[in-house]
Amino acid sequence: MALRKSMRAAVTAAVAAALTALASGAEAVAVEWRPRPGMVYLSDMPKDGTTWYGAPAVRGWNNFTACFGFWPDNQAPEVNVWSREVATSETAAGRQNTVVFETEAEAAAFAVRARQAYADCPRLYEGPHTVVTGYDYGAVDVEEGVTVQGMRLTYTFDSSLYHNHLFGVGRDGDTVTLLEWESNWSAPPVDYFKNTTMRNVVNRLY
Repeated sequence: MALRKSMRAAVTAAVAAALTALASGAEAVAVEWRPRPGMVYLSDMPKDGTTWYGAPAVRGWNNFTACFGFWPDNQAPEVNVWSREVATSETAAGRQNTVVFETEAEAAAFAVRARQAYADCPRLYEGPHTVVTGYDYGAVDVEEGVTVQGMRLTYTFDSSLYHNHLFGVGRDGDTVTLLEWESNWSAPPVDYFKNTTMRNVVNRLY
């Protein structure tokens, strides 16, 4: 009888310990997610005569970026990454990825890597029927800095066919946001994207 009671007590203690560990693990996972930074508003996007619309921001990295090379083996972190997609009823579209790092040094290094990925981006689209040009549109003095780059694709078989891209990289402390704009209809709104869109978005991060 005493043995049965001691076995029952041991099992009860083991179950309690497992539940405690499970709860602690769930809590640990929960606290890994930091408060979400401010994300792009539809009103931030360049005006092109049509209305922007989009779904709310979601957790996770949006892999439908125009370029690659942001993460080793294309494996983004599982936590503290948010994304949002926006578009117009015509041809313009945009996407944002925002990442919160453990330290400012990590964020600064990622911002450098992101700018390099965008600089290398035209090579991804080079081919016998494409002419691809990359652009550096300079910096914006906001928080820890914003840079804007761009890319234009034209096609040798029809020079009237083209696709324009703008790439913004901005950092506020330990947080980096990447914002892309693209359209195959209108010229790139460099000044608005650089001095209004990116300025608003980075100021809103925190």
